[in-house]
Amino acid sequence: MNKTELVAAVAAKTGLTKKGTEETLNAFVEVVEAELKKKDGKVQLIGFGTFEVKSRKARTGRNPQKPGETIKIPASKAPVFRAGKAFKDAVNKKK
Repeated sequence: MNKTELVAAVAAKTGLTKKGTEETLNAFVEVVEAELKKKDGKVQLIGFGTFEVKSRKARTGRNPQKPGETIKIPASKAPVFRAGKAFKDAVNKKK
């Protein structure tokens, strides 16, 4: 499912317009991004999951174009999502 399909599905489920639904979805993404940029930023939606930032240490790796050559991979931050228990249970529930 891509963004357009998600907007259409949510609009159909809520009775809102597609334009209003897309604006809401965009606002949600912007708020999550802004919160994760803060120090110790985290967005927790009980029953769904948690968005947070994990730090990755600098390390050495292999150059995929020249496998014998090593390269330095700098430290970075990565956004992660951890699914909540209710969400995991819903996904794993058998029909």
